Amino acid sequence: MDRKHSLKLPKTLDVSHAKYQVSRNLKRGVMVSLVWAMVGWMPAAVGVTPAIASDGSVSDGSASGSLTATRFVDQGLPDLPGLSNPELFLPTEQHVTQVVLRLGQRRVFVQQGDEMVASYPVAIGSQDTPTPTGEFAVFEMIENPVWQSPWTGEVRSPGANSALGLRWIGFARMSNGVIGFHGTPTVSSIGRAASNGCVRMRNEDVLALFSLVQVGTVVRVEP
Repeated sequence: MDRKHSLKLPKTLDVSHAKYQVSRNLKRGVMVSLVWAMVGWMPAAVGVTPAIASDGSVSDGSASGSLTATRFVDQGLPDLPGLSNPELFLPTEQHVTQVVLRLGQRRVFVQQGDEMVASYPVAIGSQDTPTPTGEFAVFEMIENPVWQSPWTGEVRSPGANSALGLRWIGFARMSNGVIGFHGTPTVSSIGRAASNGCVRMRNEDVLALFSLVQVGTVVRVEP
């Protein structure tokens, strides 16, 4: 028999082919979007709607069955700063603040990194009650501290004429008490070894020092 038999594909194969066409069209749409995005265009609208017809054919919504998209609108690229001055983009270096008290000079110095930013005259502990040497750290900062006499127990009102002046900066705990910087109304003692171990300062100077340090600031006391 010479009769030719036509081969009829099962419907499952047609559906599989349709799914393949949908996937291919979607990939083409993604690739086109990526290319337009890379050249700095912004899409106004994109329309790609693949569909499977009742006969198994694939359409993307256009009469020709090819991929269609609305033209993109050129938005341009934003102006970016130049790199001629890289310091504009680098983090600012943070200089560590430390306090150096030099007993022999009767002065306290404030350093930020390698730079000396301030220094003030002080009174230090007497020969019988010396200011301790070594490395310490600020652990207590008090505005308008209240002073209580260790001899009589009398409590004095805070203020510029108090024995502790306007500010207290504690930095060393000793067996006989706490050592710190503080203001004093007895300005005649500045520059001498006259205290019970603490570091006396003029009120205006201790106010300035108070603004430069914080809890944790290192205090190094040198002979």
